[in-house]
Amino acid sequence: MDVSCGIDWAEDHHDIALVDTGGQLLARRRISDDAAGLAALTGLLAEHGDSAEDPIPVAIETPRGLLTACLRATGRKVYPINPMAVARYRDRHSVARGKSDHGDAVVLANILRTDAHVHRPLAADTELAQAIAVLARAQQDAVWDRTTAHNKLRSHLREYYPAFLAAFADTRGGITRPEARTVLAATPDPAAAAKLTTAQLRALLRKAGRQRGIDTEAARLREAFRAPQMRQPPLVEQAMGRQTLALLRQLDAACTAASDLEHAATESFSRHPDAGIITSFPGLGPLTGARVLAETGDDRSRFADAKGLKAYAGAAPITRASGKTRAVIHRRIKNQRLAAVGYVWAFAALTASPGARAHYDRRRQDGDRHAAAQRNLYGRLLSCLHHCLATSQHYNETTAFPAATTQLTQAA
Repeated sequence: MDVSCGIDWAEDHHDIALVDTGGQLLARRRISDDAAGLAALTGLLAEHGDSAEDPIPVAIETPRGLLTACLRATGRKVYPINPMAVARYRDRHSVARGKSDHGDAVVLANILRTDAHVHRPLAADTELAQAIAVLARAQQDAVWDRTTAHNKLRSHLREYYPAFLAAFADTRGGITRPEARTVLAATPDPAAAAKLTTAQLRALLRKAGRQRGIDTEAARLREAFRAPQMRQPPLVEQAMGRQTLALLRQLDAACTAASDLEHAATESFSRHPDAGIITSFPGLGPLTGARVLAETGDDRSRFADAKGLKAYAGAAPITRASGKTRAVIHRRIKNQRLAAVGYVWAFAALTASPGARAHYDRRRQDGDRHAAAQRNLYGRLLSCLHHCLATSQHYNETTAFPAATTQLTQAA
């Protein structure tokens, strides 16, 4: 490349620097974060040889935002550089530890000039894949928010309302269930709960959408709320009940957001051509499949081999060696979202795939702890996924785990 562009991103403005192959600064400019700023940037690039056939590559510290999206739309390579990496490169140019927005733009441009081959540009994913990524990540964030809101509410209820927690302790979902939230909204303190009649409880359960076992559940809840329990002073109890209603509104909002985004993400995922291949794998459903697609994308050139995909997902170990010291540890720098869905995927595959179960058991027998064995299984499944997507074929148990399949056949 003859010219490299570096952009130091900020909230309301961006600093631009262009350098040639010799490191000579060709141009510098500060642009605004709007359409006029984008026009100024494209004009500056055009002045220095930018064209549709040979676009000037750009290095920027963020992989998202309107500026990055517009630059990707021009067909040029956009390299998102981690700010920590930029700080290390900055020290190569000066040991005085000086810093400026223009200086960072120059550093970014020089990163492309010297080391573009060791950095990965943003993948050329399709518009549908990018939309799925937005929805799947938002849904994952909503689930994490729901967990946070649940933990806050549960911790608060333990301080004055343990009977409510005990009443829903054995039900799937606990206090996040619709009937639990409906009952809690009507009875935010033990005094109000003790006054509920069976008929009122039946009405609340129907309001929450329950259709079966209403009479039995209402009787059980009435008995649980009237059981002896430790209590706070009346005024304190009422005040804590008001706080419960505030926390409950946060939980309701998080539950609604997670449910709505799950529907939107799975609906978009079902329209993607790779959906059938991804969900053919054991342990992957529409939602987890959408999360996998969101983080891996549909650009086949993004990962040259399965090894790169496993490293990106945190399923490949990393070796630290110095002199006679050598240690193999699990990878901490990874795509945290993909690693999170990988745990769910590998765990579900243990019951959905005999081959996956046999692979996990063999790793455990060889001395791996649970997390290490599960990570190894996740890496094996990712290798299979990379192959299936590259060859456009569905998952095959015999091909994925031939040794385990042979043993099961002989045992039968």
